[in-house]
Amino acid sequence: MILDTLATLSAAEQFFETLRVPFDPSVVNVSRLHILKRFKEVLRSTDLDGLREYEVEAVCRAALIEAYEDFAEGRGTKTFKVFKDAHPGFVGLNEIRPLAAR
Repeated sequence: MILDTLATLSAAEQFFETLRVPFDPSVVNVSRLHILKRFKEVLRSTDLDGLREYEVEAVCRAALIEAYEDFAEGRGTKTFKVFKDAHPGFVGLNEIRPLAAR
């Protein structure tokens, strides 16, 4: 079964190759974990019960395409905790003191 095969894969590129989804390596290099996490989310929201094997594979392929396109087109949201906790901001030079001045 395709789900069993996918469960054995470890690299993002393997998912694309197994499901025969074309991809730009530069997109995958930057967003591989986010793409795979989004892929998993899409699959979890889909009811696969009662589908035939070829239908499950088609659903998996469509889910990977959706996840990939989200990040390839800049729509993807980085959902890992480290990105959620980041507080980007501006620190002026006058706020930075050399250690010796403290």
